[in-house]
Amino acid sequence: MRALGHPVGGARLAAVRPSFAGSAAVDSPHGRGPTKVHRRRARLHDRYARSPEREGLFTTISGEPVEPLYTAEDGPAPAEIGLPGEYPFTRGAYPSMYRGRLWTMRQFAGFGTAEETNERFRYLLDHGQGGLSTAFDMPSLMGHDSDHHLSEGEVGREEGPIDTLDDMQTLFAGIPMGEVSTSMTINAPAAVMLAFYVVAAERQDAPVPPEALAGTIQTDILKEYIAQKEWCFPIEPAMRLVTDMVEFCTRQMPRWHPISISGYHIREAGSTAQQELAFTLKDGFTYVEQAIERGLDVDEFAPRLSFFFNAHIDFFEEIAKYRAARRIWARELRDTYGARNERSLLMRFHTQTAGVSLTAQQPLNNITRTAIEALAAVLGGTQSLHTNSYDEALALPTESAVRTAL
Repeated sequence: MRALGHPVGGARLAAVRPSFAGSAAVDSPHGRGPTKVHRRRARLHDRYARSPEREGLFTTISGEPVEPLYTAEDGPAPAEIGLPGEYPFTRGAYPSMYRGRLWTMRQFAGFGTAEETNERFRYLLDHGQGGLSTAFDMPSLMGHDSDHHLSEGEVGREEGPIDTLDDMQTLFAGIPMGEVSTSMTINAPAAVMLAFYVVAAERQDAPVPPEALAGTIQTDILKEYIAQKEWCFPIEPAMRLVTDMVEFCTRQMPRWHPISISGYHIREAGSTAQQELAFTLKDGFTYVEQAIERGLDVDEFAPRLSFFFNAHIDFFEEIAKYRAARRIWARELRDTYGARNERSLLMRFHTQTAGVSLTAQQPLNNITRTAIEALAAVLGGTQSLHTNSYDEALALPTESAVRTAL
């Protein structure tokens, strides 16, 4: 694969990449001694140095230098990468991946009222969406009722307000809750919203018991303190609530993911890809440790932990991020936390394309940006995907924009 180089003159290239600039005596990284590739690289370096690079920023979006040339010699041995569905799951969580099951198309949706959001949910389901993703307005995210004085000016402004059980029943009216998986993006009041959801399902015309409900609630309070800043309680009681939910779902809701450990918001707040991954993995390990301290066996709850990542515009960096995430999670769950069930080692994740990459100017260009980001998520092995609508930098998306995104 030929790529643009790092912004240094040809004379300085040797300091950047010895394996590119090295002589024929340079050893192979796989321990096989000098190779034909190395000798060809040495010749290429001599020719490359005669034509200095143009001025430019030849790095990934996270600031990692991009070398002038990559070959198979730069990667690990094939045995280290492994096969799809096999430890360390670099190439995917499942052997068949999308030949076995396509990623879930899960568009994030929330409007001024529960009734309007329900209408959009029905529209998305009618147009092929396979799961629902619920967006809440700011007062709901902060645990305030719509009539609280701090809610003034914010009710329904960004997404839908859910204050009561009646609101939750309205939100899912006419939608068979036992047949569709639902994601709820809420954290500090997550325990209350999950209780609303369970009771709303029990009160449908065809009642759905908790053990039949499938979906995810975000509940990732640590990333709120890091990035999104929507918390209600100090860290210790908030973490106790999170662990309570993990324990409840482990015992009562086997098809439900009690936490979606989220790097998306960290990336949107300005992190690099590496920082997104580092913070997200550390948050995940902390939740695992808390649940083990509660007395749960890691193999009881780990298979129901899920993740949520950003898909940014740097195509190859994003794919590498997802592959690295699966490897690290599998290794640590097995070697550090003693997981023995293979399902505990699988990192399953949802991906959303990068909102911060959208522009209000020339919004139709956002379709191309989102397509590139979505392709990175798919080639990186995501289990579900939200593609941003091209007009989201301007307002809540129109039906036409949502249909294009879907």
